[in-house]
Amino acid sequence: MTSTAPVIRNLAEKLDTALRGKVPMPHFAVSESLSELADAYAVQTAWTAMRVARGEKIVGRKIGLTAKAVQEQLGVDQPDYGTLWESSFHKTKNGQVTVSAADFIAPRIEGEVAFLIGKSLKGPNITPEQVLAATDACALGVEIVDSRIADWKIKIGDTIADNASYGGFALGPWDKALRDADLAAVKMIQSQNGAVVGEGTGAAVLGSPLISCTWLANKLAEFDVGLEPGDVVISGALMKMLPFKAGDKFVFALEGQPDLTVTII
Repeated sequence: MTSTAPVIRNLAEKLDTALRGKVPMPHFAVSESLSELADAYAVQTAWTAMRVARGEKIVGRKIGLTAKAVQEQLGVDQPDYGTLWESSFHKTKNGQVTVSAADFIAPRIEGEVAFLIGKSLKGPNITPEQVLAATDACALGVEIVDSRIADWKIKIGDTIADNASYGGFALGPWDKALRDADLAAVKMIQSQNGAVVGEGTGAAVLGSPLISCTWLANKLAEFDVGLEPGDVVISGALMKMLPFKAGDKFVFALEGQPDLTVTII
């Protein structure tokens, strides 16, 4: 890490202000101030620490940039990760969840496979087999992504510092059988306002959500962090993310799982 601690703290404070005020920062405002990606993760960590000091709780991790097309778009060759905050967990009831568009700046939505970690898991050199053994169950996951950088004009350093462009998440019921399924082959269909708008399989996520989760366990080890029992991991989108507005209704159908309906108000 080569950027100074005051620079990192200042950027974390600016991102926090953008989130709370719903006023985005200028294009590339973060990445232009950082020397390397480790500094971007340091900004992310400092920002989460600010939130924890105010009472926030960490409930897991999210993985982003898992699609090759998105990596190519940003000129990167690796995924990134962010932190799941309890305050932005949208609880479901009877397969339904309601989300307010006004809580975000420029929100988008995507469907994923989520993992519930049951045993401590810390790299390096974690294998997919070890991840599977440490996983209690899987579920259909929905992530809301949002950017505190104006117009989504971001570089890799911006999105990493911006908590991997995290906005919030929701989950279907945990299912042990899904954990043991072929996660590369599992299919998801996404509908918006009654029309199918996307289809994909787990293979879109670095080849499999299990491979994505393995990448996370090993990446966290670079920062001396592990996954712990109770952590939720949302592993990356099975299809493209879509913008939303008040009045939209999305239905996510993951093979073998109950549908999850997200109503935007």
